[in-house]
Amino acid sequence: MLQLWAAAAFFLGIHLVIAGSGARGRIVATIGERAWLVLFSLASIAGISWLAYSFNEAVAGPNHLYWAPPMWALHLAPLVVLVAAFFVVVGVTTPNPTAVGAEALADKPDTVKGMLRITRHPFLWGAAIWALWHILVNGDKASIIFFGTFALLAILGTFSIDDKKRKRMGESWTAFAAKTSNLPFAAIFAGRNQLRLGELGWWRILLALIVFGALFYAHLWLFGVSPVPGFQPY
Repeated sequence: MLQLWAAAAFFLGIHLVIAGSGARGRIVATIGERAWLVLFSLASIAGISWLAYSFNEAVAGPNHLYWAPPMWALHLAPLVVLVAAFFVVVGVTTPNPTAVGAEALADKPDTVKGMLRITRHPFLWGAAIWALWHILVNGDKASIIFFGTFALLAILGTFSIDDKKRKRMGESWTAFAAKTSNLPFAAIFAGRNQLRLGELGWWRILLALIVFGALFYAHLWLFGVSPVPGFQPY
């Protein structure tokens, strides 16, 4: 379990302490943007690999169960993960000023549409939904650490990105942020935007369904756990 804690600390550290702080700018000034992106990508891959390995080791060893997963949560899990996949896939395929190197999109009048009407951080909120529900349907210490790492990074990441973009983009960010929201649907409920499902794009919705279907079908093979409650493979 100690190794899992260390892997979680490393993964959070490279994202929040290094990439999410002034350290990133100092490193980029020294080695350049491209070298930084390569090194950070390699460190992220190493961090995820270490997390996955440590999680598997922790699950196989002494692993305290804090609560028994409620059956209603298990039955709702596929629907919740479908929502998470929708946020992730539609979000990734929607042009967004919060993406790396995409700040210029904020000045375009038609940028805030589709998924950006719901939240300006769809990928991160999709990851947070996925991670938090996996904590609920597992209830053990290893799962809380593992999935909690992704949930914490996703939620804190939305605020970190907002802060960096605000400092970098100035008035362009102010105008973009005024029409959008971090918390999903907050701008719509506040009357600062409107929900227009037709803008999401049918192909993005279809792609999200395909990705979800593939993960649902392969879940048992990939992770050794069936997404269908009570299903026991032969």
